[in-house]
Amino acid sequence: MLVSELVTNAVQHSRAPRGRLIFVRFHLAPDITLRIEVHDADSGRPTLRDAADSDEAGRGLLLVHELATRWGCCPRRGGIGKFVWCHISPEGAAA
Repeated sequence: MLVSELVTNAVQHSRAPRGRLIFVRFHLAPDITLRIEVHDADSGRPTLRDAADSDEAGRGLLLVHELATRWGCCPRRGGIGKFVWCHISPEGAAA
């Protein structure tokens, strides 16, 4: 679900020129923490916001915030774009 939400956000909200790639990277750390990164060519940072009960969309980043152990956003090397990342660990979101 977290990968789907991050990729969907990159596709729907990226203001990058058409034809730019979005790619996903996974890293499993020795402590079994999984790091998921979604890279895109838009430098705009995602904003966590509350969605009204009647809203049909707008909960993706809120789900990431609630389900991931940690999450954040960093600029990409070279100054083009960003990547949004999240961690999933055996301890869960309580960490």
